Amino acid sequence: MDVDDPTASFPLAKWRSDFSRAFQYYLDKSTPHTTERWIGTAGVAAIYCLRVYLLQGFYIISYGLGIYLLNLLIGFLSPLVDPELEVSDGLALPTRGSDEFKPFVRRLPEFKFWYSITKAFCVAFAMTFFSVFDVPVFWPILLCYWVVLFFLTMKRQITHMLKYKYVPFNLGKQRYGGKRNSGSSSRSSD
Repeated sequence: MDVDDPTASFPLAKWRSDFSRAFQYYLDKSTPHTTERWIGTAGVAAIYCLRVYLLQGFYIISYGLGIYLLNLLIGFLSPLVDPELEVSDGLALPTRGSDEFKPFVRRLPEFKFWYSITKAFCVAFAMTFFSVFDVPVFWPILLCYWVVLFFLTMKRQITHMLKYKYVPFNLGKQRYGGKRNSGSSSRSSD
């Protein structure tokens, strides 16, 4: 045993370091698998919803989770540099047709968005095992308040998108319909 190795005297610290390294390795490997990651998160969310439904409780946890997810969604849909709030440093959105095109850069990248949502559902699921978090509330009021908050927030975000003319989604690779040079047309002119 090496005396200079600090992890040799602390087996728990070594296990934590090894676990952290392995977790980060698999997290890095999952980065390009967007669809599979979101399917896994949907599964975790379904398990959480099923647990809350079967227990008929923990509505405060669900409400807090909903507010947190709404906050993450706003960060995901917002540009990195908000034209209303910050002075541009070259990453601003074009506001006129004559402005140069700049790609949309999110305030919260997709991977961090996914990771935060998955972590939130896991923490909320773990909280359902402690009865101290099962505060009795009239859940329809919380649901109505969250729905109103969601619609008002999304209305503000969509208005912002329309005002500054940006779309936070790109659905695949853009294809341009320009002329194609085919090999058969160049041979026929010979």
